[in-house]
Amino acid sequence: MLVWRAAARFFYPVMVLILMMLSPSLHAAPPAVILCLGDSLTAGYGVATAESYPSLLRNRLREQGYNHLVINAGVSGDTTAGGVRRLEWLLRTPPTIAIVALGANDGLRGLDLQEMKQNLAEIIRRLQQAGVRPLLAGLRIPPNYGQPYSEQFAAIYPALAREKGVPLVPFLLDQVAGHPALNQEDGIHPNAAGYRQLLENIWPLLHPMLP
Repeated sequence: MLVWRAAARFFYPVMVLILMMLSPSLHAAPPAVILCLGDSLTAGYGVATAESYPSLLRNRLREQGYNHLVINAGVSGDTTAGGVRRLEWLLRTPPTIAIVALGANDGLRGLDLQEMKQNLAEIIRRLQQAGVRPLLAGLRIPPNYGQPYSEQFAAIYPALAREKGVPLVPFLLDQVAGHPALNQEDGIHPNAAGYRQLLENIWPLLHPMLP
């Protein structure tokens, strides 16, 4: 049942997007689409659907007069390799903008950082090739994984942003990581207040990209 709910939560908005694109209105252009590609931090693990950052982003856009569609393509436990595998399906109807927030699970599992960087680079390449504007979200891992590994992990995001010429959210969990009042009991996933801060971290970089 939980697996079915998670699948429905991901696939329903994507199917709505496809149906909208297949049935364009004669009176209005289809809305711009923002794809939120990520793991549990995007999916909204441990909070209500309405409290995830993609849902909060949808509300912010409406409040500011944008008719944009927001797709939550967050899958808990996903890695950068998983993101690469999912892209072909997600790009059948290319979005306008894609927020890429992947890599945390690569780091927490101690996976090879060069492969992680290559996967992120491939995601960005495919998005750009499809005419999608990527926004890369930087992540960090705790120092208990060893200072060299943690530093190399964090350095991947600004390096890729420079190499690919894409905007970067310096640290997705800025002002959230390490603050117990903004996290769930596991100390990893934000609570509802923490997700509101995630949106504030993303918004200054995303807003100038909006059509």
